[in-house]
Amino acid sequence: MPSAPVLLVASSGGHLAQLWSLRPWWKQRERVWVTFETPDAVSTLNGENVRWAHHPTTRHFGNLLRNSVLALRVFARRRPGVVVSTGAGVALPFFVLAWVLRVPTVYIEVYDRIDTPTLTARLCRPFTRLFLAQWEEQRAFLPTAITVGPLL
Repeated sequence: MPSAPVLLVASSGGHLAQLWSLRPWWKQRERVWVTFETPDAVSTLNGENVRWAHHPTTRHFGNLLRNSVLALRVFARRRPGVVVSTGAGVALPFFVLAWVLRVPTVYIEVYDRIDTPTLTARLCRPFTRLFLAQWEEQRAFLPTAITVGPLL
C-alpha cells in the first residue's frame, strides 16, 4: 500500500514559493497542493496535483466556510500523512481538520516576519504539531519552534 500523501497548503505568491523551495524534500513523495488559482500558482504547479482554494481568506467568513468544505473533500479523497503550510489564511481549516483526525501538521513561519507572529501562525498554533522558524529571532514568539534557516 502506498504511503499517505503530503498535503502542501499555502496562499499563492511568496507563501507558495517557500513551500516550492522544499522540493528536495517533497519531490519523491506523493503530494497534493492547495492554493489559489492565480497565474503564478498555475505556472508553478503545472503538472502537480492541485486543489484550488477560495480567496480572499483574510477575514472572509464565506471563503473560510468554502475552504472548510474543500478541506473535508481533500481529506475524504485521500487522507494525508502530514499537512505542511507556510500560511496564510487558507491553512486554518486544513490544520483544524488535521488536528481532529490526528494527522500531523507542520507550520513554517514566513521569512519576512521576525518581530511578531503572523495571524495565521497565531490561529494555527493550537492545531500545529511542529513549528519551524526561518530565523532564530522568530523563536522569541515561537519558543518551541525549530530554526531551519531561510527557505528562499
